[in-house]
Amino acid sequence: MNDDYFSRSVIFLCDHSEEGSYGFVLNKYITNEISEVVDGFPAINTKISLGGPVDTSNLFYIHALGEEIPNSIPTAHGLYIGGDFEAIKALLTADPKKAQKIRFFIGYSGWSQNQLQQEIDEKSWVILNKVPEKYILDTSNKDIWKKIMEQMGGKFKIMAKFPKNPSDN
Repeated sequence: MNDDYFSRSVIFLCDHSEEGSYGFVLNKYITNEISEVVDGFPAINTKISLGGPVDTSNLFYIHALGEEIPNSIPTAHGLYIGGDFEAIKALLTADPKKAQKIRFFIGYSGWSQNQLQQEIDEKSWVILNKVPEKYILDTSNKDIWKKIMEQMGGKFKIMAKFPKNPSDN
């Protein structure tokens, strides 16, 4: 796809069903610190990801904190979505190192009924059944798309070396 949100994006798909699909872009970031975006949030060392074009006025989060965050919803890879935001603030205030187990997103990526399947059928997406967990919560890795494509091998390894704009070659 050739747009700002989805060009060379890696998306952690949280739900894919007949009703629709949603997930978060893992390799696009904003420059603001979370303490600048949310009043009273503890200063932690993390980046905020741009999760997608839907509902960009809200902060979303996935985490590996499970039961420590009340009202979290389980998703793939032993991760959770959402939960009590005040509990997250309190937990990170008490133990800033737990920030390694949570990832924040502005907005999310969403598809209506059958929309994502249609895009997959059109070959707009390359499907990887399991994104390596190290990429899901890690905001320090800048080249996720390239590394995943190279790991897939074959034509994908070649695609990883293509410039975004072939005329730049």
